[in-house]
Amino acid sequence: MDQLLTVDEAAGLLHTSVRFVRRLISERRIEFVKVGRHVRIRESALIAFVVAGTVTPLTRSNVTGRAA
Repeated sequence: MDQLLTVDEAAGLLHTSVRFVRRLISERRIEFVKVGRHVRIRESALIAFVVAGTVTPLTRSNVTGRAA
């Protein structure tokens, strides 16, 4: 079972502000769990968010449209 992270812990792992994580939650851009009135984020949901936002670097062939 995944570890449930607080908003503060998630912000720390992402090296962002708590406000940013709260905005992700309010915009439903990241999966979260309500435990009573508390909000928790599964570690796997945080990893999935990072993976979904990962951009692959350009290579010379991608830029020119030809093989290098």
